[in-house]
Amino acid sequence: MNNVERIFTVIVRILYGVASAGLTAISLAMIGAAGMGIWEALGSGEPIKQALLNGIGLVIVAIAVFDVAKYLIEEEVLRDRELRSAREARETTTKFVVIIVIAVSLEALVFILGAASQDLSLLVYPAALLAVSALLILALAVYLRLSSMAEQRLGECHGED
Repeated sequence: MNNVERIFTVIVRILYGVASAGLTAISLAMIGAAGMGIWEALGSGEPIKQALLNGIGLVIVAIAVFDVAKYLIEEEVLRDRELRSAREARETTTKFVVIIVIAVSLEALVFILGAASQDLSLLVYPAALLAVSALLILALAVYLRLSSMAEQRLGECHGED
């Protein structure tokens, strides 16, 4: 690797590190906001159920944001090599999509609990989120199947077992 490539690699890692630190800070702020919302609801005498559901929703999103920050650190900052194989690309993509699926699914469950206690006609929106989550899982399964088949074919073409 020449000097320009090394400098670029260092700059990219610094930028990913800064982005990851920013996402981590946002994640912590969201958890703090969730706690403050619950604390304020307790102090004001409001019904606590809605504040708890809002807090759960914020914490779920905060965890998803933190998972993205962790992903950036693990995959873009700490790794000392590029993705070199189809298997590595598949594993990295799988991690990222799973983070999204978990966040969407959990958020849909929180919305279902909130909608069920308010107005049953509101259940359409969380049901749509669950459907999107199921479609994401299906799309991931198709991607994994197709990419593993392509990887096997490439291995056969190159005489690998």
